[in-house]
Amino acid sequence: MRPSDPWGRLKVLKNRHNGSYTWQVIAGSATLGLVVAAGAVLAAGPWDNGQRKAERALAVTADRTGGAHHGRPTPDGPRPAPSAPAVLPALGTTTHDAPRDAAALRDTLAPLIGAPELGDKVAASVIDTATGEQLYGNGATTAMTPASTIKIATTTAALSALGPDHRIATTAALSPDARTLTLVGGGDPTLSKAALRSMAADSAKALREDDRKSVRLTYDTSRYTGPVLHPISPNENIAPVTALMVDEGRLNDTDRGPAKRTDDPAGDAARAFAAQLRKAGVKVTGTPREARPADKARTVATHRSAPLAALVERTLTNSDNDIAEALARQTAIAKGESADFAGARRAVTNELKKLKVPVTGAHLADGSGLDREDRVTPALLTALLARAADPDRPGLRPVLTGLPIAGFSGTLGDRYQDGSEGTGLIRAKTGTLNGVNSLAGTVVDPRGRLLAFAFLASGSLSATEAEPALDALATALARPAR
Repeated sequence: MRPSDPWGRLKVLKNRHNGSYTWQVIAGSATLGLVVAAGAVLAAGPWDNGQRKAERALAVTADRTGGAHHGRPTPDGPRPAPSAPAVLPALGTTTHDAPRDAAALRDTLAPLIGAPELGDKVAASVIDTATGEQLYGNGATTAMTPASTIKIATTTAALSALGPDHRIATTAALSPDARTLTLVGGGDPTLSKAALRSMAADSAKALREDDRKSVRLTYDTSRYTGPVLHPISPNENIAPVTALMVDEGRLNDTDRGPAKRTDDPAGDAARAFAAQLRKAGVKVTGTPREARPADKARTVATHRSAPLAALVERTLTNSDNDIAEALARQTAIAKGESADFAGARRAVTNELKKLKVPVTGAHLADGSGLDREDRVTPALLTALLARAADPDRPGLRPVLTGLPIAGFSGTLGDRYQDGSEGTGLIRAKTGTLNGVNSLAGTVVDPRGRLLAFAFLASGSLSATEAEPALDALATALARPAR
């Protein structure tokens, strides 16, 4: 009988008690199971200011004395696991209530903020998310070009206005005489060919029920208004901003990063839908043309996007410009503004005001950060991150969970490598334009406090030099005071 066999132990007890289990054994086993389960739950811990308590306790252990880094055995070998940290302190024994020493933090960041690689102008803000106290500021209220870190504002406003469970609907509407089918764009840039295939099947079923074998196809993009081209367009970083498109208008199989884009995403989507209708047994007469649905047309097919929470996470992790612009317009629609660049700017700005964050000096020219006319302050970005970490605002949490993780995911996947102290501890949104580099996110400091930071730099000569300098600033927040 194996000593590790729990059921074997019960067999011993059975023999010991002449073939019968006692209620004491059963009750004791059940109690032991409940204790183990409860311990596991407590170890995981609830959310606390945007971090699980267990995660925060892990990050508190800054003394990396355990194990050894053995390097790569071969050039093509897998990356070795990082050295194990020192033994963790018992939960609840870390100095969570002890604030970071602001003076020591200033001494730590001062030489880093002046790095020449960052250019001729740098603004910064570091706050304690639990208290809102500014621990470090260097031009924290100075409005600067944020590049893609503006997506923090765009996504926070969208979640605040619409909620994390909101889904963007694309529909197909059939005219009363069943002769015309209209594909109606709702503004979902992630609409896929698979979704169109499903919608075509539902539409074909409705046509058969009306004893129709052919149909004219139109498509409707009226949900958005104003110019479809972003000020920097045409550009491989963003498709024309329209309410109807498939796979962000990409002309290859990628789902992130730069890619050649179609100049007619709505027309392409309609033609792809027509092809799926034909495969479903419906004859499509003529060429799809742009038009609104007929009066009293009925919806015969609907596709809904992933929940807004998932779209927000994808926007931030991959720095997705197309989804960011869609979220800005969805916010405008929800707030009764025109669904164009100007209406989105008003709607997002007003929603941020409702969250009582400092919008003075902010100018949200677009939702993606591609427009050089954008302006935000470091103080605005850190305040937004603090709102997302607020336990009383769980609907904003995707802003934190979507931030790229240093050395692991998204736009930080290839940064903080080679044993950086920030790897895995820093979550941040990146921003890059010619001469503009930024980084804004969160980190748990050595005292177990969740800090929000924003570093905005302009005038740099090279992103490859500026990015390590920004990474060094964020990493310094994770280190104990020296």
